[in-house]
Amino acid sequence: MQDRLGALDRQSIKTLVLGEPPLVEDYANLEEQLQPNGFDLRVQDVAHLVSAGGMGKEAGDRRLSEAAPLAFDLEGWASLAPGPYLVTFAEAVNLPLGLMALGRPRSSLLRSGVTLHTAVWDAGYRGRSQALLVVHQPLGYRLQQGARVMQLVFFTLAQGAEQGYQGKYLGENL
Repeated sequence: MQDRLGALDRQSIKTLVLGEPPLVEDYANLEEQLQPNGFDLRVQDVAHLVSAGGMGKEAGDRRLSEAAPLAFDLEGWASLAPGPYLVTFAEAVNLPLGLMALGRPRSSLLRSGVTLHTAVWDAGYRGRSQALLVVHQPLGYRLQQGARVMQLVFFTLAQGAEQGYQGKYLGENL
């Protein structure tokens, strides 16, 4: 890993992906998914949000929206009507205490009226994360299982976290 603060470059990411534990695992094609400034994550599953959620002041007052999985056709495609969807990524991420990450949608989504919203990947997070995919395009959007939809960008911390992420989503979808 580089000694400077900031976003990791391709070679630094590759070194960490090939390390133990791997920064990213379950990828399909390292050279294709590895980008100059990040790592592309692929769609594993897509679900439609079917109930209301809620966020209170206390952790126990958090209620997630229920999600109904969508089926992919025989060629692995799903047709998405306008609206919100929960995407589960195919890759698992293992962040060391000296790194955090931010996810950004690939520009091909944006150019088609589709976006992806993510939260922060905290130092110490380990899991197969999810993001909110929103189809703004009135005509809908077709999405194939395994498509690269998001670039995860890794940042070094000024000082490694003393304790990594300990929240509800640690180890999710593994």
